[in-house]
Amino acid sequence: MKKFRPFTWALTGLVALFLFLSFATPKGKSAFRDLNKNGKMDVYEDKSQSVDKRVEDLLSQMNLEEKAGSLFINGTLINEDGTIEKKEGAQGFAARLPSSVELMRDKKMNHFNYWQAPDVKELAIGYNAIQKYAEEKTRLGIPVTIYSDPRHYFSNNIFAMAANSFTQWPEQMGFAAIGDAKLMQQFGDIARQEYIGVGIRGALDPMADLATEPRWPRISGTFGEDAKLSAKMIEAYILGFQGNQLGATSVACMTKHFSGGGPQKEGLDPHFEFQKGQVYPGNNFNYHLIPFEAAFKVHTAAIMPYYGIPTDQTSENVGFSYNKDIITGLLRNKYHYDGIVCTDWGLVTDTRMGPVVWPARAWGVEKLTPEERVQKIINAGVDQFGGESCPEHIISLVKSGKLSEKRIDESVRRVLRQKFILGLFDNPYVVVDNAIATVGKAEWKKVAEMAQRRAMTLLKNDNKVLPLATGKWKIYVRNVDPQVAAQYGTVVNKPEEADFAILRLNTPWVPVESQNFMARGFHHGDLDFKGTLKDSIIQLLKTVPTIVDIYIDRPAVIPEISSLAKGLFADFGASDAAVLDVIFGKVKPGGKLPLELPSSMEAVRNQKEDVPYDSKNPLYKFGFFWWRKILILN
Repeated sequence: MKKFRPFTWALTGLVALFLFLSFATPKGKSAFRDLNKNGKMDVYEDKSQSVDKRVEDLLSQMNLEEKAGSLFINGTLINEDGTIEKKEGAQGFAARLPSSVELMRDKKMNHFNYWQAPDVKELAIGYNAIQKYAEEKTRLGIPVTIYSDPRHYFSNNIFAMAANSFTQWPEQMGFAAIGDAKLMQQFGDIARQEYIGVGIRGALDPMADLATEPRWPRISGTFGEDAKLSAKMIEAYILGFQGNQLGATSVACMTKHFSGGGPQKEGLDPHFEFQKGQVYPGNNFNYHLIPFEAAFKVHTAAIMPYYGIPTDQTSENVGFSYNKDIITGLLRNKYHYDGIVCTDWGLVTDTRMGPVVWPARAWGVEKLTPEERVQKIINAGVDQFGGESCPEHIISLVKSGKLSEKRIDESVRRVLRQKFILGLFDNPYVVVDNAIATVGKAEWKKVAEMAQRRAMTLLKNDNKVLPLATGKWKIYVRNVDPQVAAQYGTVVNKPEEADFAILRLNTPWVPVESQNFMARGFHHGDLDFKGTLKDSIIQLLKTVPTIVDIYIDRPAVIPEISSLAKGLFADFGASDAAVLDVIFGKVKPGGKLPLELPSSMEAVRNQKEDVPYDSKNPLYKFGFFWWRKILILN
């Protein structure tokens, strides 16, 4: 047997001692992340301490610049290779923004939302790179909170972010059509896991607004016009994302847009200067609060007010985030809400887009300077500024004595508290392989795709022509992928050759006259088909028995189409395969209309913006589905 030499024994002993010292910790102590690089465990770095103690310790160490930076959220990007620095020649809207590194270094910011993001692997890599910079390069190592607008909907709407590999479900309106709170909560739970996989810890949703004005461009993001239905779905949505209590496995919901953005005058949206106020001709302000009350019940982590002025509802006609009666009087005092309140994006600073200036949404206070706008928003009771990177205004206001640092501390406490509760100070990183394995799991995609089908709402089934038999008919398709349609029947090139036509349509809209490309992209205007487009649709319906599916992102006005179609469906975000599966009977449609479809544009113009289901003689009433009609007739 080989003998150990004295040197070997000594080396072995040193290794053992090193391992002991590395892994053994004094009683009551634990390993910690030395975020402020001072070689000792501060209270805010000690996960055994209470959240309140950790918040107060960190707050006491923060300087004014760091406090101010914590109160701003703005968009950033991750490059296609997962890097986070800006690249020369980069393309896209977000490429014109400062990088997260610049904002962390120069503005002391630690909240971002992605306006341009790659696929899952690179998204996770980029997220870790952001957290690594925050930990290693900032003075106190405060972790970053990443927010996102919805990324889980099958949608071409301007508000929907790129889904990439995330599961694709119907839009909120589709969940309202299904009306299943358990499914809504399951969606939230799956979306939560996918978000956490790539480091997204804040959801800029759900929308609790009510679709009482049919022309409003943001209806697809709502749960329709009924307050009780919306409240039921809001509660389930938030429980899915946050759980019964916000914690380390939650995604924090920022419910919007308090106190209800639906009743826009003539449907024009206050993202833009041509609409600065919403109206209440039916004296129905309180109706729009009902879904938010459901959000408060399940402790939504944050609230976002909208842009517009609640005309003549408060002591001054200023936008919601500038409005102390709304934020402090109603939200803080009446509802005792103590979570984060964050403005909608871009209330302070004008945005230049080439030759066009997009004014800040400072409605009612346009004459105030940007610094004065910040002061008024803070004084109203708001904590954070969305879509802004101007902490220098808060610094200036405090140094000049116009704002107290004590008031700023109130908001910073709320922001830090959420970060601690989410567990970001203890481990903000994600495992890239886990992200790849989690996002878009096959079993989750199956549930999401089934939801697209369930949400479809059958409005007409003339002579019970539906469902069609698979493989039996010659079919002509318009606005449907012929290769997908070929799996259901023989696709022909002319309607005259077909037994049936299948036509997919989008609810009509009319671009506003504006040089602002964002304004032109919003679905404003009349809801009925006109001119040559309408003529071509009617001609097809008269040529061959036609099954029509229409995407309802706003309530379409379709009396002639409904009259001539043999079958008529409403969808709320669905693939061609989903629609065809329903038409050909592979899946039964399960939706009920979450809003009424008006009979005419005259009826739309005569209804009240703040009142639900009030257009005269609607073509299809709220809650309608064809099976219900048959049951009533029988």
